[in-house]
Amino acid sequence: MPFYVHAEDRPGVGPRLLDLAEEHWSYMDEFDDRLVLRGPTLSADGEEHTGSVHVVDLDDRAAAERFAAEEPFWRAGLYGHLTTDRVVVLLDGRPGRGAYLSEGPYALVTGRWPVVRGEAGLPGGEPDGRLRFVAALVDDDRTGTTGIVAVAPGAPEAARAVVQPVADLLAGAPVTLTAQRWQRGGRS
Repeated sequence: MPFYVHAEDRPGVGPRLLDLAEEHWSYMDEFDDRLVLRGPTLSADGEEHTGSVHVVDLDDRAAAERFAAEEPFWRAGLYGHLTTDRVVVLLDGRPGRGAYLSEGPYALVTGRWPVVRGEAGLPGGEPDGRLRFVAALVDDDRTGTTGIVAVAPGAPEAARAVVQPVADLLAGAPVTLTAQRWQRGGRS
């Protein structure tokens, strides 16, 4: 079952992130066959690392929380906040899986709402062709959606506009979305 794991950097940790980068990448290599989406969030100018995003397929919530807690940046105290949510992947941008995530710029768009009961699915048929990845945040028993995480090309505001109609339909009402720069991660 996939989980969305988003860690936000503490202020001023840039140099320490670089010191631990190889340890972080080696740790992620252990999960390579289970990583659905991975990569850092970036400052508005794209120059600074602000966090780390992973959608990883694990056995259960305990395994997802262990994945997050054992990550080298977290163990070193470089992250200030950590979010772990169960997801249903609705559109997968990996090679051979849909809309390939080529070189960016990209933005990560997220939103949350009170539980909306019902099965998660892309509403309204074919999604906007600019969407590269979409997952619905769901409650642990998968009986309702609680949010969205998506990747779309372009600057954050443009990406937010691409994701907004899908989020509003999933939530059944207008949703406030946040968007930030993101880039695909991994060694290859």
